[in-house]
Amino acid sequence: MSETFLLAEYLNKAMKNIVSGALKASLKNPKESAFILKYIQKSKRAEKVRMKYEESGSHIPPFLIASITTSCNLFCKGCYARANHACHENGTQNQLSCNKWHDIFTEATNLGISFILLAGGEPLMRKDVIECASLFESIVFPVFTNGTMVNEDYINLFDKKRNLVPILSIEGNKLETDLRRGDGIYDRVTNVMENFHRKGIFYGASITVTTENINTVTSDAFIDKLAMYGCMVAFFVEYVPVAAHSEHLAPTEKERAILEKRQIHLRSRYPDRIFLSFPGDEKHTGGCLAAGRGFFHISADGNAEPCPFSPYSDCNVKENTLLDALTSPLFERLNKDGMLLGEHDGGCLLFKKEEEIKKILTR
Repeated sequence: MSETFLLAEYLNKAMKNIVSGALKASLKNPKESAFILKYIQKSKRAEKVRMKYEESGSHIPPFLIASITTSCNLFCKGCYARANHACHENGTQNQLSCNKWHDIFTEATNLGISFILLAGGEPLMRKDVIECASLFESIVFPVFTNGTMVNEDYINLFDKKRNLVPILSIEGNKLETDLRRGDGIYDRVTNVMENFHRKGIFYGASITVTTENINTVTSDAFIDKLAMYGCMVAFFVEYVPVAAHSEHLAPTEKERAILEKRQIHLRSRYPDRIFLSFPGDEKHTGGCLAAGRGFFHISADGNAEPCPFSPYSDCNVKENTLLDALTSPLFERLNKDGMLLGEHDGGCLLFKKEEEIKKILTR
């Protein structure tokens, strides 16, 4: 049996664990439980579709990351999206139309992709695309948002369309969050959390983990606070340095070991919550999951990229399908040359291989 097929089995098992965890986390929420029970059947059908592709020699990852806008209303310190020019206020005319995103979501459904993470920029700046995504009920769309644009209309949409799962960015407590995201942001985000909790909306938190805040954001006290606000998912994202002067913030093996140990503890202490980490959880898959091994990225202007942290492409979905993207020369070289495998010293494996990827594109 091939490594790819083994990986497919691992990813399908991981998918089941996430969905069963979400069901367990929603047992006291009838509306959410009803949605997840229906989704379980749809995810089983999606898995069968992916496995049929697998048997015919095409590996379809269960996850897709879609950056639906380059615009953002915040200027967070150390933002990788602004550093690599994926987030800016110019050139929005080149962004994919809502109709094109509808086509992408349709193709993703037909390929058996089960999760599409909506990112940006600030994805809530594209309400047309968010509303479009809500129509595809066989796909769960975690919406990674800074939370500052959540209004009554969005609260009602998240309440009605349970396949949209808001994931609010937070850096720790008030001091850490406001230092990176701006004065008053922590209070605005926690106010949104309270509103979600009051409505019974299933939501999570995206927590950027650095060498400086790891003890705070993985502490019982911090998770207790999130639980008090009704947060059901903690998504730990390892900080990727955007310049040499910030490399000291990227988690090393020491911090990753702490994160893994703390997650084991947190999963035991909070059995009704979901704890995930990226890219830390990739160690169990033998390497990076980008470039179609476990997921890939579509930028706001349609470029099919290995990962948001590795914004390089030789294929655009304006002229190509998602299946074309998955078999693009760049993706195939990254997979066949073993560039996605092995250990790395913090942050993102492909982020460290930037020059090698550029050489592939110029061959």
